[in-house]
Amino acid sequence: MREKALRGLGGLPPFSPILNKLLASLASEDVSFARLGDLLEKDTVVAGNILHLVNSALYARSGTVNSVRHAVSLMGINKLRNAVLGMSVTRSWSQARPAASWSMVRFNLHSAATAILSDMVAQRVPVDYPEGAFVAGLMHDVGRLLIAVGLPEEYDGVLQHHRLANQSTVESEMAVLGFAHPELSSEALASWKLPEPIQAAVREHHAPPETGPGAKLSLSSVVAAADVYVNSIGVSIVSGDVAQAGADAQAIQRLGLESTRLEDLLGEFQTEFESMTPFFR
Repeated sequence: MREKALRGLGGLPPFSPILNKLLASLASEDVSFARLGDLLEKDTVVAGNILHLVNSALYARSGTVNSVRHAVSLMGINKLRNAVLGMSVTRSWSQARPAASWSMVRFNLHSAATAILSDMVAQRVPVDYPEGAFVAGLMHDVGRLLIAVGLPEEYDGVLQHHRLANQSTVESEMAVLGFAHPELSSEALASWKLPEPIQAAVREHHAPPETGPGAKLSLSSVVAAADVYVNSIGVSIVSGDVAQAGADAQAIQRLGLESTRLEDLLGEFQTEFESMTPFFR
C-alpha cells in the first residue's frame, strides 16, 4: 500500500516552471532579486498575487506598487520566495483529486499557517538549517495528501479510526495502513530533490529528536511546535482536530521564547497569516 500511496505523486498536477526553479534554488540556497523578478514576470497569476500582497495592510504602504521588480525589492528575498512557494505549491495541490472527504482548502490553510509560523520561530531561536523552515512547514503533511489521492478508501478508514478510537492521525495510519504520513512526506520531498535537512524535518515532525543544553534546535522541533499551535487555533486538516481549550502556545514557548517575545511573535503571525489567507483558498 505504501508504494501505491507514493504513486499518488503521479496524481498530483506537475509543478509549474517557476515553482520547479524556485524549488531547485533551495538546494543552492542562492537566488537573486533579478532571478526572482524574471521568474515572477513569467507567471502572471503569481505576479498578480504578489502585487496584491505587497499592497495589502501587511506592508502598510501609502502608495500603490505596480511593478513586480518594485515588489521584489520591498519584500526581500526570503519573504518573496516563501510567498511565491506557498502560493504556487498550494495552487498546484488544489488541482489534485483526493478522497471526497478531503478538504483541500483546510489542507492548504494548515500547510501555509504552519510554514509561516515555522519560519517566524526559526528567525527567533537557534535552529539547525533555519532557511528550510518555511518549506518544511509547507510540506510537512504532504504525505497525508498522497494517502488521500493514492488510497482514498483507506484514507477514509484512517479518518474513521481516528475518530472512533480517539487516537492520533499517525497512530490511526499505522493501525490501518502499516505506515504513517511523515515518512511518506519525506520520500516525496526526496523525489523532488529538496535538501536533506528539510526531508528530515518532515520525517521527524511528530517525534523530534531531543537536543542537549546549548545545542541548536532541530528543524523538526520547530515544525512540530508550529503544527501543534496551528491545530490549536482551529486551522487543522480535519474539522474538529483542535484542542478544546483553544489556542495553546506552550509548545512554542518550550523552544525557548520569553513571554513578551512569544506574544509579539504570535501577533505578527496572525497578521501575516490573515493577509496571506486569500491566496491559499
